[in-house]
Amino acid sequence: MSRRYFGTDGVRGRVGEYPITPEFALRLGYAAGRVLAGGAGDASVVMGKDTRLSGYLLESALEAGLSAAGVSVRLLGPMPTPAIAYLTRAFHASAGIVISASHNPYYDNGIKFFAGNGRKLPDAVEEEIESWLDRPLVIAGPDKLGRASRQEDAKGRYIEFCKASFPNTLSLHGLRVVVDCAHGATYQVAPSVFSELGAEVFKIACAPDGLNINEDCGATHPQSLVAAVRTHRADIGIAFDGDGDRVIMVDGDGEIVDGDELIVMIARERLEQGSALTGVVGTQMSNMAMELAIKEMGLEFVRAKVGDRYVMAELEQRGWLLGGENSGHILCLDKTSTGDAIVASLQVLTRLVRKQTSLREERRYLRKFPQIMINVRVKERVDPMANERIAAAVHSVEADLAGRGRVLLRASGTEPLIRVMVEGENHDQVQSHVEKLAELVRSSLA
Repeated sequence: MSRRYFGTDGVRGRVGEYPITPEFALRLGYAAGRVLAGGAGDASVVMGKDTRLSGYLLESALEAGLSAAGVSVRLLGPMPTPAIAYLTRAFHASAGIVISASHNPYYDNGIKFFAGNGRKLPDAVEEEIESWLDRPLVIAGPDKLGRASRQEDAKGRYIEFCKASFPNTLSLHGLRVVVDCAHGATYQVAPSVFSELGAEVFKIACAPDGLNINEDCGATHPQSLVAAVRTHRADIGIAFDGDGDRVIMVDGDGEIVDGDELIVMIARERLEQGSALTGVVGTQMSNMAMELAIKEMGLEFVRAKVGDRYVMAELEQRGWLLGGENSGHILCLDKTSTGDAIVASLQVLTRLVRKQTSLREERRYLRKFPQIMINVRVKERVDPMANERIAAAVHSVEADLAGRGRVLLRASGTEPLIRVMVEGENHDQVQSHVEKLAELVRSSLA
């Protein structure tokens, strides 16, 4: 059975357009309640959201559907996505629900689920939930309806969880940190975590109004963070996305440090501290310099499809603990069950404090290769490598790069586009190759 509504990160869309409507959310809550409760009479779900205005609407509709299925709900209010994963486990809940569209603008929203172990639902469970959407909504008996309650101490619990991922023998005292919360779900907890660990914190984008989430701020728009780091003469800047599962950093010079660089720093720290780290998972978009750096440490490196869901699948299959994306999704499975931007940033800070070094100094160990991508609009989404001329040209470029570069051609999952990417050590060589490949794709498929 193919999933009709669940994508790689739950159900997502524009608010007011199907399926992001109150009617659908009601039925989804009921369907999820029937599946996730597993027939248990005391089933419960924890539910949190980011700061979008539409979160109120979807929260109420989901709560009603869950109650109709006989499932009780703990309402957490605005909380980062990884906080819901943690609190699902902490409260021994049947499942966790997050109302968020992550780094998207305010007019989008989404609904995603965590299993009782704090990890994303398997495809089979999402398919089972979808199978209930077309069934009649049969309300549980009047004495078996689910209850709803506010969990007032949720923020404090999560703050302590994050702090526990930082060694208690170290402190952030003396560190000047700018924290950009994207007017999103981390706006209350993230500044508290860093200040309680001793840092001097300067907050930006921490005043959500329901409409300004991710607007020219946060991990997807770090220019404001760059400016703030320079203004405050800070040692480091940390930017999160709207739901708190992506992190991008800025060093004291105002230079942006992406997920690839941060993962290498965490891997190096793990090895030096004697952790059982055997390999790292990246994605098709991870810079080749990251791959080479990981291998030079004596670790294995594999690439998953783009998306933290696929990184997680590779980690679970191999029994590995560290992976992520250059966009800032970083999974430290020795610390938590899902991508957690605050926890990941604390792992980087652990290294900087322990080594008494700066982010500027630490990033010297990874010199990223030039990576250039051109989007080519085509008639329809097809596999470009099925074309013999294109495949031959790709193999020719790969031979010219001689193992010190990569070529990636992939179809967009949402638009009739072919993404043509080439990376290598020489910028001019990369630029020449990517332009020629893009023109060949255009002439062959457009």
